[in-house]
Amino acid sequence: MATAAEVTRRPPVVEERLSTRIVRVLSKAPVNIILVIVAVFWLVPTFGLLVTSLLSPTDFQVKGWWQVFSAPSKLTWHNYHEIFNNHTITHSLVTTAEIAVGATVIPIFIGAMAGYAFAWLDFPGRDTLFIVVIALLVVPLQMALIPIFSLYNTFGLYDTVIGLVLFHTAFALPFAIFLLRNFFIGIPRDLMEAARIDGASEIYIFVRIILPLGLPAIASLGIFQFLWTWNDLLVALTLATSTQPITVAIFSQLRTFGANIDIIAPATFLSLAIPLLVFFAFQRYFVQGLLAGSVK
Repeated sequence: MATAAEVTRRPPVVEERLSTRIVRVLSKAPVNIILVIVAVFWLVPTFGLLVTSLLSPTDFQVKGWWQVFSAPSKLTWHNYHEIFNNHTITHSLVTTAEIAVGATVIPIFIGAMAGYAFAWLDFPGRDTLFIVVIALLVVPLQMALIPIFSLYNTFGLYDTVIGLVLFHTAFALPFAIFLLRNFFIGIPRDLMEAARIDGASEIYIFVRIILPLGLPAIASLGIFQFLWTWNDLLVALTLATSTQPITVAIFSQLRTFGANIDIIAPATFLSLAIPLLVFFAFQRYFVQGLLAGSVK
């Protein structure tokens, strides 16, 4: 039990007045209203896409997707059953996964090593080289498509998964190095100095100290890169023909069969749902990784 002296030292509990609560709620009301409006504008089309993917083409064309509120029995999983029997869509999903995973893992691996080198290793021209890396961030992707197209034709990389992975990796590396370097430089130097005194090599320090502590920034980078690569359309249209990711496959279906909604709607929702699952799986690291290097 608390003694009399401890009770005396405790600060008095001040109850918040009702008027203060009302003022606080009203002061946050405009922001909350804006957030609700943004959420509605984003969720309504997504919900409409989901419902459309669960309706037969006839039902959708007659009354639209909002008929589900009055006749929910019209929902069916038949479209998804047909999608998974559609070789074009399933093959495109596999191809997209190969491209997205490869173009996410490779930049993270190379960017982490380069970020550690720029943050904690002294070598000639380090600062100049880092400025060059920062300058590459402003290079637009579109200006490299034609030169890379010619280069890929020469070396046989056109219309291959490896070619698409290498292109996405090249344009992801400047941002990956910049983000991870800013995060790694915030790790206390004492940790690495203590490891070096104990005889640890640079590889050991990188694998056992830097990578575990840099997990928030690495996860944040992985989310950015996976989403950007998964949703890519321009690069795949330019550098591939038969190697079609899901975005190109949906675009081809829309261009060839404009009324083929029973294929387009479920394929589009699958293309939307998979990146969202990746985001929600790593969202706890997202904000912390975005703030990497912002404070000292």
